[in-house]
Amino acid sequence: MDYECAQSTKEEQEYLDNRLGDYNAEQVPTTQQPLVVPLNYCLKDNGKIIAGINADMYMWNLLYIAILFVEKDYRHQQLGSFLINKVESEAKALGAKLAHTDTFDFQAKEFYLKHGFDIFGILDDCPEGHKRYFLKKKLKD
Repeated sequence: MDYECAQSTKEEQEYLDNRLGDYNAEQVPTTQQPLVVPLNYCLKDNGKIIAGINADMYMWNLLYIAILFVEKDYRHQQLGSFLINKVESEAKALGAKLAHTDTFDFQAKEFYLKHGFDIFGILDDCPEGHKRYFLKKKLKD
């Protein structure tokens, strides 16, 4: 093989991401503009971040929740529920019909199940001795 293999820069990573997005859009027409709508929020207590959610609504009006985190001392105060409800509500207003995420057995599986998500896949031994759950939720109007 006569090709150079090098660690990708951020720009190169973005280029590859865009190329895959272009290919995907050729296969299945997109249903939203812009192609990615960030839905990212954090909650602060006296300027300190105590909870947050990073999510995107992408290409086909799909909501992907990448990160939902609440600091230990602030858990069980409905902060996670507030954040997920806010993001789902905004995504629905923009036309989203489906949300998806993933979590580990030591993270928030029960939280997502309580919020109407269903497990559609499990990856065993990820990490060893644990499970990674893939979840989805139909977003109703």
